[in-house]
Amino acid sequence: SQRPDLGDFQCNGSLAAAAHSDSKPREIAEAVAGHLKKQSLIASATVAGPGFINIRLSDAGLAEMLNEASSEEMRLPAPKTVSTIVIDYGGANIAKPLHVGHLRSAIIGESLKRLARAIGHKVIGDVHLGDWGLQMGMVISEIGRRNPDLPYFNKSHNGPYPADSPVTALELEEIYPAAAARCKENESDKDEARAITAELQSGHPGYRALWQHIHDTSVADLKDDYAKLNIEFDLWLGESDTAGRIPGLIAELTDKGFAERSQGALVIFVEEPDDKKKIPPILLEKSDGAALYGTTDIATIQQRMEEIGPDLILYLTDKRQIDHFVQVFRAVRKTGLAPQASVELEHLGFGTMNGKDRKPFKTREGGVMKLKDLIAMLVGKALERMDEVDVGREYDQAEKNEIARMVGVAALKFGDLSNQPSTDYIFDLDRFAAFEGKTGPYLLYAAVRIKSILRNARDRGVGSQAILTSDDDAVRALYLKLLIYPDQMQRAFEQRAPHYLCDYAYELASLYSSFYRDHHILNEEDRALQGSWIRLSEITLTVLAQVCHAIGIEIPERM
Repeated sequence: SQRPDLGDFQCNGSLAAAAHSDSKPREIAEAVAGHLKKQSLIASATVAGPGFINIRLSDAGLAEMLNEASSEEMRLPAPKTVSTIVIDYGGANIAKPLHVGHLRSAIIGESLKRLARAIGHKVIGDVHLGDWGLQMGMVISEIGRRNPDLPYFNKSHNGPYPADSPVTALELEEIYPAAAARCKENESDKDEARAITAELQSGHPGYRALWQHIHDTSVADLKDDYAKLNIEFDLWLGESDTAGRIPGLIAELTDKGFAERSQGALVIFVEEPDDKKKIPPILLEKSDGAALYGTTDIATIQQRMEEIGPDLILYLTDKRQIDHFVQVFRAVRKTGLAPQASVELEHLGFGTMNGKDRKPFKTREGGVMKLKDLIAMLVGKALERMDEVDVGREYDQAEKNEIARMVGVAALKFGDLSNQPSTDYIFDLDRFAAFEGKTGPYLLYAAVRIKSILRNARDRGVGSQAILTSDDDAVRALYLKLLIYPDQMQRAFEQRAPHYLCDYAYELASLYSSFYRDHHILNEEDRALQGSWIRLSEITLTVLAQVCHAIGIEIPERM
């Protein structure tokens, strides 16, 4: 209810029901209210206006439900049907450092993965690396220009290739921009990169060996960066993992008449008669024989259907890629590679992370900020804020730095996830890192305070007891908020909307703060009441921790 003074819940269903009945809305509402009043859980059910029903639960019923739920440690009910879900998120590119443009996919995708698992589904997260396109030809070409004597470029080399990579992750961070700039300025250099890409995809042994070094070096670096943000993938597959499938896939689609030549390229036409705008055909193979992103995306769906058999494949990318996924989904439906009856295909397009100028977030120099630099900036801001509010002054530097990392990650993730995924948002580090208001650090501080209360209670020998019936408004508000936790988790996943969890966690933390301010838990003389409040604190911490885990936030033991 938006009006707690009128009731705990409100229902306006009688207004809609009246459209299918001879009765007036108020008559229906009064009949429903009459039935509700007979239930022991309902303290009152009153009708207001043309047919609104205001419902208040009984104090005893609330306490009984919370005791029952907490006996199971607030575990979520098992889903009616357990689905196998593949979430394709991250989208990092080999040979390129992670930057802020990769953040939203990783943060939102990780949250949805954790959320679906918490509900009870089987979920597989796949980073789906960009490791087979033109950028690989550019990088290999640039390495060859700098080190032409390497055996990877020697056509007569017959022996094994070196076991150690000729390039480091730090060197790759410089090599790719240089290669991209050169190809942009000189078309002949770009043609060379295209030719190398085609040879790589065709099995050139030297290029394949060098590519493997680039791949392994990049993945090790990517794993380290993602780990700092509490982001993990079950699969580290990429476009290259479909390379062996593509020749057979193209032959099959051509033989069955789905793929055809158009202006020298091999395409699948996916436009439908009722399209309001033109949907171009999806390109499978360029005139030089090189595969494209659409080809590898189709092959990846084929691979997932054969090896995993998912009920849902969910893609997380920038919303500007919506047309690409329309093409891919139509192609796999049309060709029978992913029948409608077998798997649901969904693309969740998200908005951009912008600076205060409302343009895509950049460094002060105007360049794209690397993720490493952003993490360092977050930790620095967290340390600054911790000093301002006197957090962790007596801790050693290692613990203080780790808490700062958690605070910085919480600031970033909560700041991102508290927005609806499809909307753009302003990255405001000063606001996100505040310990007051609707922020990630505020959540951590609230949870750590509960941990401190529970530690002090244990030190005094005060234990928890059953939740007591209460007519105290602050206590009842907490009871109600805790009991809707399963619904909030289910709603957030069904609508692919982690911001609902951010709202819920903030509201729960705020309600507990109000309760704690007016109820002196450790000084309460009534032992049964004190034990009930301790139990309420335990349950609140359990739910806060579970929601924080679902949005990818770690809670320190102390602050």
